[in-house]
Amino acid sequence: MLSRLSIRDIVLIDRLDIEFAEGLSVLTGETGAGKSILLDAFTLALGARGDSSLVRQGAEQGQVIAAFDIAAEHPANAVLRANDIPIEDELIVRRVQLADGRTRASINDAPVGVHVLKALGAALVEIHGQHDDRALTDASTHRSLVDAFGGLEVEARKITTLWDGAKAAREALATQIDRIAAAEREADWLRHAAAELTKLKPEPGEEQTLAARRTTMMAGEKIAEDLRAAHETVAGSDSPAAAIASAIRRLERRAGAAPELIEPSVKALDAALNAIDDARHHLDAALVAANHDPHELERIEERLFALRAAARKYNTTADNLAALADRYLGDLAALDAGTAHVSALEKAAREAEEAFRTAAKVLSEKRRKAAAKLDTAVNRELPPLKLDRAKFSTSITGDAETAGPDGFDRVEFWVQTNPGTRPGPMMKVASGGELSRFLLALKVVLADRGSAPTLIFDEIDTGVGGAVADAIGQRLARLAAKVQVVSVTHAPQVAARAARHYLIAKDAKDRGRRVATGVVEVAADKRREEIARMLAGAEITEEARAAAERLIRAAAE
Repeated sequence: MLSRLSIRDIVLIDRLDIEFAEGLSVLTGETGAGKSILLDAFTLALGARGDSSLVRQGAEQGQVIAAFDIAAEHPANAVLRANDIPIEDELIVRRVQLADGRTRASINDAPVGVHVLKALGAALVEIHGQHDDRALTDASTHRSLVDAFGGLEVEARKITTLWDGAKAAREALATQIDRIAAAEREADWLRHAAAELTKLKPEPGEEQTLAARRTTMMAGEKIAEDLRAAHETVAGSDSPAAAIASAIRRLERRAGAAPELIEPSVKALDAALNAIDDARHHLDAALVAANHDPHELERIEERLFALRAAARKYNTTADNLAALADRYLGDLAALDAGTAHVSALEKAAREAEEAFRTAAKVLSEKRRKAAAKLDTAVNRELPPLKLDRAKFSTSITGDAETAGPDGFDRVEFWVQTNPGTRPGPMMKVASGGELSRFLLALKVVLADRGSAPTLIFDEIDTGVGGAVADAIGQRLARLAAKVQVVSVTHAPQVAARAARHYLIAKDAKDRGRRVATGVVEVAADKRREEIARMLAGAEITEEARAAAERLIRAAAE
């Protein structure tokens, strides 16, 4: 429910803070006191279109903050989770309207777009009256309301699941048929391409490996002669290795006579001999690497040419040729096994469609029974609301040919305002005052089923009085037993039934140079005076006070 509303610098509102509670709350005040401004500010917080004209003159920005207490399982929390918004004990919605026309919004201090604000607002609040675009007048909601009234939500969700399954089965069948048809149109080309690529046997990365090998081999040709000359130097007939070995043997024979002179030299010469031997081994390996088979280079060149030609032919890269070959082989396999696969998919699609249609038919029958009960219940509420000659009905149309994720049914609330007139959609047939009372009757019947936790009724008692206004007050009070109800009203019969009563009025500011709209809660001992003002007008008489007292007493009973 709505627990707190704070408004700053919106039109005539300078600073306003209102605490709300469960049950029925009413807002009363003179015409022009600012009730519409208050609702405009509230709808701004719920995602309504911003407008720079909402900012109080002289201010840089206006701001509206609405705080809500909601149950953990409430659908509003699903909106928060879907948008990665933290869920806290209190849900706080903030909307800032800048004087240049821009707006900013946040939910629990997380910045959000207006579309998120609208989705959350629709789950939290319904406004009936001047802002009916946020209420039951949207025909797209009527089917879900019938489902809620009949307790059919689980079956409705099952229908959506079955529809999705049937749709997926149909799409899988269509995809397979299209694939086979395409394969059949290109069967000869596919077989040729698959055979050619299979014979080529391309491998991922092969082109890069071959190109690197070719580069090494071509470089080897240029340095092979120098490698052979160096090898001749360290291992050929002119190699110093034999002379060094002979010198080591002669010195070793003399080592006993002067070891301190001989041993260092022998050690150095032995190291030189080892170094020459290491150089010979390295040169041997380099010559083997450089001394490639000329035919191998030719084979590499041919392989690279074949790979690159195939890549150009099939408009792909050489690395992708192997995957392309697999795809062509898969298309051929699908073509060869296509008939059996299509038969299996046709069976699956047929079974999924049959399951959906069977369940949808059952749900449609249950919806019609629930709609009949809803019609009876709503029509029972109409006579006290001075709609005794009117008739409410639920129009359900559609069949198997108009199936969708919600089943067969298109549901819309219709009304007939007078006998002999043509019934039609509630929004088109009912006048403004009639529409408000039809909606009130609907809300009373639906109560907390398919309803937002907070309902705002904006002057739905306009143009009525006496018994009708009292009937409206009774129904608002009944509604308030299950959901939070806030009513902007001019009817004392409605105001008398409120658990909380707020008075909206204009106050002079800055020594009378400007006015500002303010809201105060009317204390219990002051309510009689305000209701008497609503009864009598400018001059409050004792008779009006007595009548107000009777209204308050009757409401308490």
